[in-house]
Amino acid sequence: MINLLNGVESTAAAMTAERIRMDVVAQNIANAEMSKGLDGRPYQRQKVVFETVLRNQEQIGASSVQPKAVQVARIERDARPPRQVYDAQRGLIELPNISVQEEMVDMIASSRAFEANLAALKTARSMAVQTLSIGKR
Repeated sequence: MINLLNGVESTAAAMTAERIRMDVVAQNIANAEMSKGLDGRPYQRQKVVFETVLRNQEQIGASSVQPKAVQVARIERDARPPRQVYDAQRGLIELPNISVQEEMVDMIASSRAFEANLAALKTARSMAVQTLSIGKR
């Protein structure tokens, strides 16, 4: 059988991974000024780790093309220590190890990657529709 939408699975997986990355970045930004969490310590920045996954392993022997997809391997805490800031009333306090500027850059990069995958998905769909229209003529 001919697969008209070759690569759609990997594009969809990449879009899902980028959505998770945007969610984690948004959570980091929301907690950037939280001085104490539930455990009494400052919130610790989280980051997403991606991994490439080989798909359709039974087809790899028949073809030299190796279909791959990206997925979230894990969400881990950043090992950087908390920021220390002097407060006139409370003295030296610890704040999360989050730079809002760094998080915004990460959010923009993730958003652009999502948009690029969406454009690839739209192009694949358009090509599939055009391929099907050839058979109608």
